[in-house]
Amino acid sequence: MVDPQLTPEVFDRAIVAIALTAGREHRLVYRNDAFRELFGPRSIGVPVRELFAEPGVERFFETLDLVLADGTARQVTTPRTVERPGDDSDDHRHFVYSCSPISSRFGPGILIAAIDTTTEVHAAQQAEQLSSDRLRTLERYEALISAVSQLVWIVRADGSMAELVPGWQRLTGQPWRETMDEAWFELIHPRDRAGLAEKWTKAATGEPSMFEHDFRVRTASGDYRHVAARAVPIVREGRPVEWVGATSDIEDRWRNRLRERLLAGALAVTETARPDDAFAAVADLVVPELTDACTVFLLSTREHTTRPDEILGTRIASTARPGLPPLPALRQQSYRLGPAALRVVARQAPALLTFPVGDIPPGVVPRESAQWLTRARATSLTLLPIVIDGTTVALAAAAGCEDTPPPGRTDIDLLQEVLQRAQATLRQTLELQRTRQVALVLQRALLTAPPIVPGAELAARYQPGNRAAEVGGDWYDAFLLPDGSLALTIGDVAGHDLTAATTMGQLRSMLRSVAYNRTHLHTPADTLTALDTAADGLGVAAFATAVHLNLVRDGHGWRAAWSNAGHPPPLLVPASGEPRFLSTEEADSDVPLCVAPAEQRHTHWTDIAPGDTLLLYTDGLVEVPGENLAAGLERLARAAGEAGHRPLDELCDHVLAQVADTRDDIALLAFRTLAAPG
Repeated sequence: MVDPQLTPEVFDRAIVAIALTAGREHRLVYRNDAFRELFGPRSIGVPVRELFAEPGVERFFETLDLVLADGTARQVTTPRTVERPGDDSDDHRHFVYSCSPISSRFGPGILIAAIDTTTEVHAAQQAEQLSSDRLRTLERYEALISAVSQLVWIVRADGSMAELVPGWQRLTGQPWRETMDEAWFELIHPRDRAGLAEKWTKAATGEPSMFEHDFRVRTASGDYRHVAARAVPIVREGRPVEWVGATSDIEDRWRNRLRERLLAGALAVTETARPDDAFAAVADLVVPELTDACTVFLLSTREHTTRPDEILGTRIASTARPGLPPLPALRQQSYRLGPAALRVVARQAPALLTFPVGDIPPGVVPRESAQWLTRARATSLTLLPIVIDGTTVALAAAAGCEDTPPPGRTDIDLLQEVLQRAQATLRQTLELQRTRQVALVLQRALLTAPPIVPGAELAARYQPGNRAAEVGGDWYDAFLLPDGSLALTIGDVAGHDLTAATTMGQLRSMLRSVAYNRTHLHTPADTLTALDTAADGLGVAAFATAVHLNLVRDGHGWRAAWSNAGHPPPLLVPASGEPRFLSTEEADSDVPLCVAPAEQRHTHWTDIAPGDTLLLYTDGLVEVPGENLAAGLERLARAAGEAGHRPLDELCDHVLAQVADTRDDIALLAFRTLAAPG
């Protein structure tokens, strides 16, 4: 790892004047021989305001203050003049200088680099021409001053390289090389070599321009660190004769910026709903920035397994960088965690596994994933626990493939940090999923299979929405009454959560009780009125819609009586003819339940001929955000008409397949009269 502090003694024999200050008072803590030659014997440990008293020196002090305040280097290329203390001659010295923020063993301070331009100024006054040798020195060190860093170098026209300010061996553990040969490129990250070579070739062979590129270098510790290289050409007669460059360690800056970007991406995970979407978003965050591929396994709880020491992992998300084989499809396959994965779960700490190309240790990932890693020529696998509230709920596997070296400690730490920083979002997702599962279990327990009815057939479907909490409010019901008639109900409680599911269960049970105990004079409107009164009195619900029907055999067909409490209208699909909704000006729906219990409700009647089909449904089947409801109703009627001749189960499946928006849950109940035998 590079020492972030500058060692000023490297400038002892530099041909430019170098000084170092420390603290807000800008105490002089270092000056080299060239500085003493240019400015005279300025005392160490004294604030520069006490050391310089020449006219116009206030600009110099202001520059020091600004650089220390905002951390931005500044140059003053207009020649300045200084009198050396103790020098009685009238021969003043001229110079240009720069001030750059720096950190040294003296603490935060400023590096002052000054170039003696006395000879050039005098020559300009006499002949308005600078010495070629001194001009090259000036140009070279102006480039140096503009990019002060740990490492400064030149590349000559013949491709040979030299260090001006050493640092390569301290960074890489390898001696400086004279050319960018194969051994030099071995120290560059494999993923960065082609880009670096292309960028340098373009800069060196095209129009002279500044070269700037960020890449990773292998350090003496074996880890890779991001560095920024910047070089400017020294041009003679229209062509570059050499390049003056600087390389600085930007690992901390790169990681901070990456961390900010990844955390911003983690915020977007809150827009997802299902756990696989949320975990997939987290996996996408780290590929390809930190790893070649990432797979997330959701872990089972111990009480759900057959052995107390057994943990199962289910693959719910995968992503890989371009250029690798296609990922296997997510099939919710589970596997029993092997020893290495179990240790990661138990210790709640990441582990790095390295192995020969494609030789995946058993039990680390499912068989199908292991086969993919073999095809991808994986050489390393980092297992990272995702811990929420002290429990390891998921396991991430980050793979290094082909020539990608294993991640270093800092890479693993950042991977772990990104995963853990997303835990709040993942916690919310898992809580929503648990709520969804509870609501779904409750709902499916209540939504029993329709009864067998002589002379008719029934089919029902319930499809939960694809958002985490979109379960709870929709229900259907079908049951035979004591007099042999059939009661059908479709309803929707406002809300999409566990509370809505519980309320739905209460309303369904209450409606069953009211309808079952009615007399033959009791109409569907009476049933809904009685339900509304009871629900209001007991405070069961705030808002709900429903359609309740009573069907009685009438010759070869059925006679249907229904009442609609603010619900989408039933759809009648005749055996022959166009589908039509049971909603006319004379048969509009009444107000929803739990709104105005005293409001009068109405019962309507229609005949259902042999072979006719009646569809009851909830709004999720026809409503699309931003779309007119009429468009959804038209889409339903068209789909039902297309499949009206099919078996009832196929009709239901066809209608559901045409749904334009699947975010809401859907309940569907279908009734069809059978043709008379013979």
